[in-house]
Amino acid sequence: MRKLLKYLKPYAWAIIVIFLLLFGQAMADLSLPGYMSDIVNIGIQRGGIENAIPQAIRSEEYEKVTVFMTNVEKIQVAEVYKKLDRQVLSDSQYADYVNTYPRLADGPIYILDTTDKTRKNTLDSIFSQYIPVVVAIERGDLSSLGADFPALPAGADPFMFLAQLPSVQMDSIRNSILSGLAMLPEGMLTQYSSAYISNEYKTLGMNVESIQTRYMFRIGFYMVALTLAGVAASIIVGFISARVAASLGRELRRKLFVRVESFSNTEFDKFSTASLITRSTNDITQIQMLMVMAFRFLFYAPIIAIGGIIRVLNADQSMLWIIAAAVGAMLTIMLFMFFVALPKFESIQKLVDKLNLVTREMLTGLMVIRAFNTQKHEEEKFDIANTELTMLNLFINRILVMLMPSMMLIMNIVMLLIVWIGAHQIDAGTTNVGDMMAFMQYAMLIISSFLMISMIFVMVPRASVSAERVNEVLETEPIIKDPNFPLKFNGDVKGLVEFKDVSFRYPGAEDDVLRKISFTARPGETTAFIGGTGSGKSTLINLIPRFYDATEGKVLVNGIDVKSVSQHDLHDKIGYVPQKATLFSGSITNNISYGSESATEEDIARYADIAQATEFISADEEGFQATVSQGGTNLSGGQKQRLAIARALAKRPEIYIFDDSLSALDFTTDAALRKALKKETGGATVLIVTQRVSTIMGAEQIVVLENGTISGVGTHRYLMENCNVYRELALSQLSKEELS
Repeated sequence: MRKLLKYLKPYAWAIIVIFLLLFGQAMADLSLPGYMSDIVNIGIQRGGIENAIPQAIRSEEYEKVTVFMTNVEKIQVAEVYKKLDRQVLSDSQYADYVNTYPRLADGPIYILDTTDKTRKNTLDSIFSQYIPVVVAIERGDLSSLGADFPALPAGADPFMFLAQLPSVQMDSIRNSILSGLAMLPEGMLTQYSSAYISNEYKTLGMNVESIQTRYMFRIGFYMVALTLAGVAASIIVGFISARVAASLGRELRRKLFVRVESFSNTEFDKFSTASLITRSTNDITQIQMLMVMAFRFLFYAPIIAIGGIIRVLNADQSMLWIIAAAVGAMLTIMLFMFFVALPKFESIQKLVDKLNLVTREMLTGLMVIRAFNTQKHEEEKFDIANTELTMLNLFINRILVMLMPSMMLIMNIVMLLIVWIGAHQIDAGTTNVGDMMAFMQYAMLIISSFLMISMIFVMVPRASVSAERVNEVLETEPIIKDPNFPLKFNGDVKGLVEFKDVSFRYPGAEDDVLRKISFTARPGETTAFIGGTGSGKSTLINLIPRFYDATEGKVLVNGIDVKSVSQHDLHDKIGYVPQKATLFSGSITNNISYGSESATEEDIARYADIAQATEFISADEEGFQATVSQGGTNLSGGQKQRLAIARALAKRPEIYIFDDSLSALDFTTDAALRKALKKETGGATVLIVTQRVSTIMGAEQIVVLENGTISGVGTHRYLMENCNVYRELALSQLSKEELS
């Protein structure tokens, strides 16, 4: 899989954009639980009071709160609070302040006069410690402070009494109180202070409801904005991910197609046609689907998981063990699924290959199957391949089907544990309702991120196998390559073909198929190759266009070793008509002009006439525009051979190779075709592989092959007199009178 990542380099910018968008979306999603906690803790429970700093406070309450402060803290507080009374304010100022703080009419008040966040943080820590002490003293609940207070005189004001204590004794009381309060979370101290501040605001005549409403609307606006931003990021990521994955699939298919085009017959012997089709379609589709999911979730899930854990660590660590246990359980399940499923996915792709092979054989050989009444046998073959694939898919699905229920069970158990433990902590006063709800949401985000990863894990095994199969083709180097510094054909010699002590052995075979083959085929002459089945005729011919490379010796074209020139230049010299004529879907004109794009309609008609194809073309109403189906299945064998010959003629090459390409023609058409070809190819080198002696009797040179060696070379008359193999072959087909 990693080897295919190099094909993502052109899309690096898009991947970076995806990552940034997903990071932004994750940050937005991770912020929502915090805002939800603020709405519950601050907006609902504390009436919108965000911290323990009173925006305004009566003078007498100010004195109470500052009783317990150190001298340094008193100075810090005095610097940011401004005292308001009738004597220091103008009439207009006094009227404005009374409108906001009606209680000002009864006596002086203090208002906060700072926007410095650093100072506010310091003030918050100060007030959150001392306001709960004031509340406890006013309620007469001194025992809750955990400090040893001296006995108060009857009817004495506790605050006045405490203010008159020696500084040493006051320091002792303060330290005792603060050590007890330090056991509580900082948020709880602020919550205890908020009730006092809210009552103080009401006493001052302030509109407490408007404070709460403004806060709720502000936080709600943030949440809506973050949600919309997350949705927008998700949509853009989905669009870019789909584009990148589709582009990757297109590029892989293109590279796979180009690589297969460069394969020699040796590579085609290694990869079956059905397997190459599966790799080009199904395997690349698996990779493409994984890429879409990976871009969407593989980046997003880890950010959510790590970010969620960091937020939980910063908020409340008391229930972190629940998430740790859940994550450990999920990882165990995913790893088990991964290692069990991965080997099976490799088998699935092989079974898909097998099913494609059976299906392809049935479709291409349907007429033969019907002719031999073996439909039942083919159905059984298909059923076996289909059943094997189905059973393996069922086995994998039975394993994977347990994944989601297991994850949901873990998630539900986690939710129950959080509610159970959180409820006890709320009852004990060590946590807030909003904090528990936020922790629950963080836990769901963290577990959901692992659910996303598990979805990727389901796809990764099969996609990994597919990637290996695709990469296997892409990294398969063709045995037949162009030289680093290819030679160029000169124009002095045209069509000369020479074999010098050529031997050939198929890869992996123990014996040579051809041994010490030497002959020369000259321009303007026809050189024929004949011999029994398996004598090596087609193999020999395939060495010229380098469908295979000679194991030993040299194959020369125009005096240059075919291994020393580029395959493109070599194939430009050759017009090839294979043993099994291959036509392409389109029209007859398209197939003939395939040999030369510059061929005119007159040229195409002439080549068809030379190939003896005009008769059956004219019989069709559409003529040269008649449709040719894929592989030419709507044409007879002889018709396909004649169109293949016309296609080779359109190329006007220096060398014509006819690999038993006249076998489907009747003797009359064969004779007429050879006569027309002789006129058309007069200056070219013609190489004919055939089983028919009658086809090659007029050839200037006949090469007789037997078991991969040359038994004789010469004209028909010479071979009849001097080559027993040729004579026996000829007499088995024609009478002595016909051969003379």
